[in-house]
Amino acid sequence: MRFVYSVLRYIPRFAVAKSHLEYTSFAPTESAVEGIQSISGNPFFSIPNLCRSLCSIQQVHAFLIVNGETGYAMVRNKLISSYGSCGHLEYARYVFDEMHDPDLASYKVMMRWYFLNDSYHEIIQFYKLIRRYLLHHDIVLLSIVLKACTELRAIFEGRLLHGSIIQMGAPDSFLLTGLADMYAKCGKIDTASKVFNRILDKDVVCWTSMIVGYVQNDLPEEGLCLFNRMRSCLLEGNSYTLGSILTACSKIGALHQGKWVHGVILKNGFLVKNFFLLTPLLDMYSKCGALQDARSIFDESPIGDHVLWTTMIVGYVQNGFADEALLLFTEKKWQEEVHPNSVTLVSAISACAQSGNSILGSSIHGLGIKLGQDSDPSVSNAIVDMYGKSLRMDDAVFQFECTENKDIVAWNSVISGFCQNRYLTEASMFFERMRSSSVDPDSTTIVTLVSACASVADLSLGSSLHAYSIKGGFLGSNTVHLSSALLNFYAKCGDPKSARCVFDGMPEKNLVTWNVIIGGVGKNWDRLELISSMMKGSNEPTDEAFAKDWYELQPSMIHYVCMVDLLSRMGSLEEAMELIEKMPVRPDSSVFAAFLNGCNMHSRFDLREVEGKKLLQLCPEDPGHYVLVSNFLASKGKWVPASQLRDLLQRKGLKKQIGCSVVNTCDDCAAASFGCITQNTSLKTFECIREEFREKELIH
Repeated sequence: MRFVYSVLRYIPRFAVAKSHLEYTSFAPTESAVEGIQSISGNPFFSIPNLCRSLCSIQQVHAFLIVNGETGYAMVRNKLISSYGSCGHLEYARYVFDEMHDPDLASYKVMMRWYFLNDSYHEIIQFYKLIRRYLLHHDIVLLSIVLKACTELRAIFEGRLLHGSIIQMGAPDSFLLTGLADMYAKCGKIDTASKVFNRILDKDVVCWTSMIVGYVQNDLPEEGLCLFNRMRSCLLEGNSYTLGSILTACSKIGALHQGKWVHGVILKNGFLVKNFFLLTPLLDMYSKCGALQDARSIFDESPIGDHVLWTTMIVGYVQNGFADEALLLFTEKKWQEEVHPNSVTLVSAISACAQSGNSILGSSIHGLGIKLGQDSDPSVSNAIVDMYGKSLRMDDAVFQFECTENKDIVAWNSVISGFCQNRYLTEASMFFERMRSSSVDPDSTTIVTLVSACASVADLSLGSSLHAYSIKGGFLGSNTVHLSSALLNFYAKCGDPKSARCVFDGMPEKNLVTWNVIIGGVGKNWDRLELISSMMKGSNEPTDEAFAKDWYELQPSMIHYVCMVDLLSRMGSLEEAMELIEKMPVRPDSSVFAAFLNGCNMHSRFDLREVEGKKLLQLCPEDPGHYVLVSNFLASKGKWVPASQLRDLLQRKGLKKQIGCSVVNTCDDCAAASFGCITQNTSLKTFECIREEFREKELIH
């Protein structure tokens, strides 16, 4: 009680006695104004305001109980506020529960401190108590409960509150704005729009709340249209309005509109005090591909925090500029001023995966361990993905095994790493481990495995995955990516019938699926039938599936390569050369390679020497082109130049990949290539093939 006595020393004794006598002699028949003046004149009433710790509040509380001063609602409200200001809501609620007949003011005080301490669950429960004992509510109470429903995404309680507001009659714009915001945050954007349209006197806060709702519900176009409606009502947006519009421009890549918003921000001087607008500005330019403008904003920023730094790094990574992202991440200035968070580390590790810089990736991994960020699921998954793309599957598996809570993203990361490195057996083993660990695979898992099966033509495993996807219900609606992967798998495995069955069973078809099925079927009349079906639908033709003569499309480089290859194989080499010379774009190495291949087939030594030199000039790092030019020089009898080309190939460290055939044997999927017949794997493969042929009575 030392604290209480130290406070009472500064209060004159005659004042205490006089005020106390007046306070205790207060009669209920006196007017409310006189009662408030009497209570406020009591020196005990102001003591709780001086408390700054739980201990001092409890001492004052005990002193007031001993002196019989806690029987008045205003004193108890003071105690509730004192406990609430220190964050001890359980004591504040105890004081409230001791009140015999709390009035509306007491309920509002308790509700206020629940709100200021972000105790949203307690707000909703407390409101149920209010509805039980109070017949009327006010706007402040309802707005606090609306905010709690919004933060908790409690749509059921929000609808009940909506009914209470309607029963009150003629709700004002403040409550309706809160209702619209609640529905928008809960994903009920149509209901939010209906509530918004009922508001007669819409202010900037009301318009901004609805615009934010559209943008957050992935409807950026509607948000921009609403912003135009607001401007037509002669209302200018505030900094929060413009920040939401910048986010909308980022989502749809509207660079022109984003630049206009940037101009409005500069014109009105919003950046002077609202530095938070720098982040959406930087993000908008990055997502629209204007990285130079984004970097200018970043370099001219008056503040240097980790949010802007991370946003710029993310922008570089998303646009494929991994080296620039790593340069910014390793810049000494930023290493000394800020520490990277989990988002920064994920972006830097992703940049290492893009650039194949596993050494720097390992260093960033070590930095994550030092900062205690390696346990973050997003960071751990990024590390697994980086090691997998860098051909370091041992490190990827080690990081995966160190992850405590392995979610579906972690499993997909390690399985994807195995598939990218052609370790299909290990990928299928981890797939079985995932299923046995009570983690259900998603469509991304199946797509990854099916794509890997397509790359090695493993028809058996891919068909099993197809059956599993049907059983698991993955081939329902909105699964175009999985159906496209299955379609591509059967096409690459040489099974056009199964590919056609998958295609016909797809509920939704896009240009990718049409191109895959057109290229995957084996008969020309099937292709014509598919082209006709495609044109009957709503899909427009692409240059990958059709020619300019049919549908007036501009041919791309791949069309010229196909045409040159066709003419060269037919022996019409002069016509092929004329086509190359008349190409509207500069021919690349594949065009000359197709032409040289035809020259070799038809022994046209007079044409291919000049084109061979052009081929090597265009693509000096492709070993296949060196072998092609060397072969035709040797066939012409020019052994010295041919030998020199082979020596140059070795000095550059280039090596042509040996062609191989993938064979599904009785035990596994094996590859057989020329020159490796003496290896055990190839011998086993040939023995399995021989045994299968014997079973089918093809050989004796």
